[in-house]
Amino acid sequence: MGLDKGTTGVPQGDAAHGCGQVVARQGQIVQVGSLYRQVSLTAQITGTMVISNNQDNVGKPGTIRHLRQTENDLVEFFGTEKHLRDITPGDADEFRLHLMGRRLGENTIRRRCGRAKQFFRAALRRGLIANNPFADIATTVQANPSRYYFITREEALKVLDACPDAEWRLIFALARFGGLRTPSETLLLRWRDIDWDRGRFRVRSPKTEHIAGGAERIVPIFPELRPYLNAAWDEAETGAEFVIGRCRDSNINLRSRLLDIIWAAGLKEWPKLFQNLRSTRETELAEEFPLHVVCQWIGNSQPIAAKHYLQTTDEHFAKALKADSKAGQKPGQSGQVLSGHGGTDRRRHEKTPERTGSFRGVPDCTSVQVTPTGLEPVLPA
Repeated sequence: MGLDKGTTGVPQGDAAHGCGQVVARQGQIVQVGSLYRQVSLTAQITGTMVISNNQDNVGKPGTIRHLRQTENDLVEFFGTEKHLRDITPGDADEFRLHLMGRRLGENTIRRRCGRAKQFFRAALRRGLIANNPFADIATTVQANPSRYYFITREEALKVLDACPDAEWRLIFALARFGGLRTPSETLLLRWRDIDWDRGRFRVRSPKTEHIAGGAERIVPIFPELRPYLNAAWDEAETGAEFVIGRCRDSNINLRSRLLDIIWAAGLKEWPKLFQNLRSTRETELAEEFPLHVVCQWIGNSQPIAAKHYLQTTDEHFAKALKADSKAGQKPGQSGQVLSGHGGTDRRRHEKTPERTGSFRGVPDCTSVQVTPTGLEPVLPA
């Protein structure tokens, strides 16, 4: 079934459900029809985006925003009159190079190409195109250790001191000490989710709700987190539902505000502001608890944690170099030198008896003459 451009100017049938502002914004009307027509790229992308939203249940505001960004990128590059069926794998390669020319990060490029692949996959399933030109484009997000940053306790305390109020201190603490995703999980936290007596709270996760058992998780009220929860509770209005109340406005950019706070603390901004707070917390917890428990608290899988979250810190190196009573001594001080490195194992020699001509009942055979035979066995004459 393809997309048919209507003549009435009004969406009809299945297309009328869910199109809304997405279609109106592009100035194009699309509807589901039985005829295959050449429709502009803008209209077809819009149609497949609506289909994707309805079928894949990805209609969250953040997801829609990202899809629209990719839609704009495609229209900007290919033009509004380029048809989906005319876009080739070579064109997809050129689109990727175009994004690279804009100096976007590698993972950003992969995400946008992945969304483009999603658009074209929806068109392919509906018979609009014969092949997905983005099928062979790499879209898997790769780990980038160069963008890891471990926020130390000292740095965290400086940021907390620079926060303007208890609510902002809690936003930061929930990410740094609770490991919550910000803003999605933080803004969904309600006071009724806090089990003060049992020392735990419920976290709702829009990111993982499509995974079995991933809609919510239970997280401890860690000792580092509790003071900031207490302070926010003391200041909360009577009958307040959400833990974070004032910073819920969609016009408030939490990332930009956190940048201001970091600068006010006299610190330099780190990459991936909120994700590295989660990454730092998961790295800390992995030092104390089994990884499967940590992943349950943080809300990711062990492979994802190993690939994208767990960091190697300076403390790991310091711990590796920290000497105990024996291992930290220099060679020669402990009476033991590794063989093969210019020394002898004196401790082993002290326990080895002097050679007296025999060894455990085996006679001394140094006087026995052995006829050289080479490598081949001796055969009878």
